[in-house]
Amino acid sequence: MAPLAFLLVTMIIVHLIGRTLRPSWRPWKIAVRAGVVVMFLVTGSSHFIGMRAELVSMVPPSMPAPEFLVTLTGVLELAGALGLLWAGTRPWAAGGLSLMLIAMFPANIYKALSGTGATGTDLAWDDTLLPRTALQAIFLAATSSIFVWHIQARRGVKLTSAPPHPPESADRIPSN
Repeated sequence: MAPLAFLLVTMIIVHLIGRTLRPSWRPWKIAVRAGVVVMFLVTGSSHFIGMRAELVSMVPPSMPAPEFLVTLTGVLELAGALGLLWAGTRPWAAGGLSLMLIAMFPANIYKALSGTGATGTDLAWDDTLLPRTALQAIFLAATSSIFVWHIQARRGVKLTSAPPHPPESADRIPSN
C-alpha cells in the first residue's frame, strides 16, 4: 500500500504546485510521471534496504536465484525511474517499467496465494490477491499512460509539421 501512497501523494503535490506556482507542471501527465518516479525510487531502493528479505520470499520457488532476481528488479526499477526524467529515454523507461510490472505479477500472485509473509505471519488484507491485483493494475496504468502520452505527442508533432492549409482567401469563391 505504501507504493500507492507515494504515487498518489506525489501526483497531488506536483499537480497543486502546477496550479499555484509552476504552470508548466499543471498537466496531469507531469504529475503522473513525478508520482511514478518517486514510487519506483522508493520501491527500487527497498530491494536493497529494509524489505529485501520479504521481496526474496515473494519469488516463486520455480524461479531460479531469488536473491539475484530481487537485485535485478531493484536495479531496473531505479534505472526506469531515472529514465523517466529525460525525454529521450522516457518512452523506453515507461515501456520497460510496464513490462517489468507484468513480468513481476506472478510474484504478487505467489505472495497472495501463499498466505504468509516473510516472517511466517498471516498476510495483511492488502497483501491478498484482489488488492495486490488492483494495485498492480493502477501501477501499470500509470506507467502505460506515460508511454501512451509520449506516442501521442510524437503523432501530434507529425501532424503539425504537415504543410499548412491554403490561405482563407484561396478557399473563397469569387462573388462576381
